Amino acid sequence: MGRTMGDQSSSMAAIIVVDYDPTWPAIFERLRATIWPVVSDVALTIEHVGSTSVPGLAAKPIIDLSVVVQTETDIPVAIERLASLGYVHIGNLGVESREAFSNPDGLGSHHLYLCPRDGLGLANHLAVREYLRSHPEAAREYGELKKQLAKAFPDDIDSYVDGKTDFLLKILQQGHLSAEQLASIERANRNVG
Repeated sequence: MGRTMGDQSSSMAAIIVVDYDPTWPAIFERLRATIWPVVSDVALTIEHVGSTSVPGLAAKPIIDLSVVVQTETDIPVAIERLASLGYVHIGNLGVESREAFSNPDGLGSHHLYLCPRDGLGLANHLAVREYLRSHPEAAREYGELKKQLAKAFPDDIDSYVDGKTDFLLKILQQGHLSAEQLASIERANRNVG
C-alpha cells in the first residue's frame, strides 16, 4: 500500500487503525459513482486500493481510490475533469506515476489518486492488494502490525509508515516488480532521497 496522501499530509492527525468494516466496499462504490461520470471518457477504471480494499484487513478508516488512465498523456485532462468535482491536484507527493488530490467538501474522507495503467504507483497498490486478498494469513499479520504501529506511534506518521515498509517490500518481492521499482517504492516509503 505504501505511503498515501494522508500519510504525508495529515501528520497532525492521530493514527487510528480499526478492524475491517464491511461497509467500506459500499463507500468505495458511492465515491466511484460520483467520480466516474466526469472521467469515464478518459479513464479506464477506478480501483479500490489500500487496506480498506482487502476483506478482513484492519485499516485506517479512509477509502483509497485510484482513477486509472491509459497513459501519462491522459493525466492533464483527468485532472481538469476531477477539478470540476472540487478535487484539487496536489502533485505526486514523492510517489512515481501517482498524482494525489485533496478532497472536495461533502464527499467524506478519502484519498483519491490518478495513475497511468502501466505506472509504478498503480502497480504497487494492485500487487499488495491482490497478494493480501489471496493470502488471508498475511492480511491478518499485516493488520496486527498496523495496529501495533498505530499504538506505538499515534502521532508519528513517518515512524508508522517506516514500520510497515519491510512487510510491504516482502509482499512486493512476490510480485513482478523489478529491483529498480522496489527501490523506488522503498525510497518513497522511507521518505529518503
